[in-house]
Amino acid sequence: MTDARPGDLFKPGDLVNNTYRIEALLGRGGVSDVYRARSEISGRLVAIKVLKSEFSGNDDYLTLLKREEEIREIRHDAVVRYSENHRTPDGHVYLLMDYVDGPGLDRKLKEGPMSAEDVLVVCRRVAEGLKAAHARNIVHRDLSPDNIILRGGNPAEAVIIDFGIAKDTNPGAETIVGNEFAGKYAYAAPEQLAGKTDARTDIYSLGALLLACFRGKSPSIGKNPMEVVQNKAKPLDLDGVPEPLRAILARMTHPDPGSRFQSAAELLTALPGGGRAPVPGPADDRDDKTVIAPRQQVREEFAGVAAEPGPSRPAKAEPARSGSRGPLIAVLLVVLALAGAGGAYFAGVFGPRYAAVSPFTLTLVKRAGAPLNVSGYAPSEEMKQSLERLAAQEGGTAQVTLASSDAIGEGWAGGVLDLVAMAGGLDGWQMEVNDRAVRLSGRTSSRDVHDQIMSALEGGLPGGLEGTPEIAYIAPVLSAEVLKPILSQFSDCGPLKLVDAPATGYGADAAIRVAGTISGAGQRDALAAALKAAAGERQVALDAELLNPTLCLIENYLPKAPPSDIGIRLGFGDKGGEENTSGDFVVGENPVIDVLLPDDVTDGYLSVSILDVSGNVFHLLPNIGRTDNSVAALRGEQSGTVPVRVAYTVAESGAGKGLAFRVDDSTLGESKIVVIRSSGPLFKQLRPTTESASGYAEALRDQSRNVETRIYSLDSRILTTVTQ
Repeated sequence: MTDARPGDLFKPGDLVNNTYRIEALLGRGGVSDVYRARSEISGRLVAIKVLKSEFSGNDDYLTLLKREEEIREIRHDAVVRYSENHRTPDGHVYLLMDYVDGPGLDRKLKEGPMSAEDVLVVCRRVAEGLKAAHARNIVHRDLSPDNIILRGGNPAEAVIIDFGIAKDTNPGAETIVGNEFAGKYAYAAPEQLAGKTDARTDIYSLGALLLACFRGKSPSIGKNPMEVVQNKAKPLDLDGVPEPLRAILARMTHPDPGSRFQSAAELLTALPGGGRAPVPGPADDRDDKTVIAPRQQVREEFAGVAAEPGPSRPAKAEPARSGSRGPLIAVLLVVLALAGAGGAYFAGVFGPRYAAVSPFTLTLVKRAGAPLNVSGYAPSEEMKQSLERLAAQEGGTAQVTLASSDAIGEGWAGGVLDLVAMAGGLDGWQMEVNDRAVRLSGRTSSRDVHDQIMSALEGGLPGGLEGTPEIAYIAPVLSAEVLKPILSQFSDCGPLKLVDAPATGYGADAAIRVAGTISGAGQRDALAAALKAAAGERQVALDAELLNPTLCLIENYLPKAPPSDIGIRLGFGDKGGEENTSGDFVVGENPVIDVLLPDDVTDGYLSVSILDVSGNVFHLLPNIGRTDNSVAALRGEQSGTVPVRVAYTVAESGAGKGLAFRVDDSTLGESKIVVIRSSGPLFKQLRPTTESASGYAEALRDQSRNVETRIYSLDSRILTTVTQ
């Protein structure tokens, strides 16, 4: 666990999305922090990854988190299960995922070497997870000891986490933020330094980290860029590694991707018991922190390493210089030439120009107001040049590799370029091509453009391509009046309202925020679906508190009054009143409640009640045993913040001081503490200490007609009772 800091977004005890109670901060990263939380509905533990505030408004980092969310489609016990993204009312974006309880391999690494048997167990388990990920064209690209957790410390239950910089298998495709090297130098495959990644990249990284676990220390790869490049071209030192682990690791970590296992499935087959014997392959440190280096930074880091081009490349390469605008690949090729023939494996310069690839992929991304970026394969020089010209006209980049494939057909290039031409009229769009399958999505504020594209594609995609376009029409301005009937339809538990609704309507990129209370998760999900249908691609953020039937009934009759600085503190009666920041109490515990009067609250009357999950209402102040609820009497002669105890310890109650509660298993769930400050007594007659929710609701309805009493404020807090 990591110690909390004052600047942390969430703190232990905080309730996120009215569902997840924060328990601890698990760790901090450069871009995000991760918390452990527990669902107050199901009791399930989850991990919450939240983007740091400086990145919450950055589209590139939002894309990163969205990409990680999309990996939820991978269903395997060896891959962490992702859920969905949410946004807090103040704009922070977070991602829900399963909580995996156990040590990371980085911690095991610090404890010393692992046995060869355990290393092979981890290898099989992680390879099974990679097989599932690679089947969906997802490459992790950052496999390292800290990204693999042993659930319960068991090597057979290893789980891959942190797909934050994962991407599809399209070489040169957009990575995390722009086009940079991403990964850890110590475990990155050689070709990864040149921006090339596929399934074999993950296999190399897995082999390198397994070797580190067997030795009990991270690999030494050099102290400067030149040493890194030279060492990456060499086989890893496997001296002292026993068979069959040695042969497995030798092939997993071969510098030439073509000499490695070509897939996780092939690796699994080669493992002991996998069906065949493994095939032997030829046989101070850089920081293990993940490196996400901008292309210019990588270029400058490796610049100045002058070299003559290799003999198999007659075209002369100019040495790289700091600040050069040339592509990263050119700089790396110059450096890799120094590493000899071994370096050529991962530079990819000695292979055939039109190598056959599968799948044949191409990705084009044009966000609103941003340049067009293209990456992937083209089957001809003409198409490659067309894509490069188009990207240049839009101020973007094109990283296109000439390749061939039997899966695309003669009309593939023309069909793709026709779709690109159609998409050019959209405000923002993205096209992902995988062999003949195309996913084209975009949006426009022009109804004519939308209708023209959909009409043109009504009979199918051109060039024999397959897929259904997802083109959304987003009205330039969405009036708040369109949304209000939807809120009324779902207001079954008190009013729902739009937060800071623009007077002129919501623009195409505006976020729609809704606050209030609602009767349950099903009703909330239905509301969210209805709002999203009306909002188009606008973001919808629901800050709707989930309440049980009793609370919903009362919520419709509570006075409409603003919150104040009056505080509600919960404590453990069995521990001398020690504060309970979470608000959770288990069966057998004795909750105590104190109302904290700020120093500027000196007049009026205080009414405090608990709305119980069972349908009862307990009036803590005033009641038959404590009739004087004037603020002046409660403060006495005290100044400053004054605590007023309204629910006592069992011992205090036995001494006649007031009501006490002890949690039993008959009324588990959420109860609501309500504190109302008014100019005079809230009710004309003293309410019974305990009454039904319907009786209290009727009294509140009658009170609303009392024009003599003014309601100053209403404050509340949820108290939750659980079995354990």
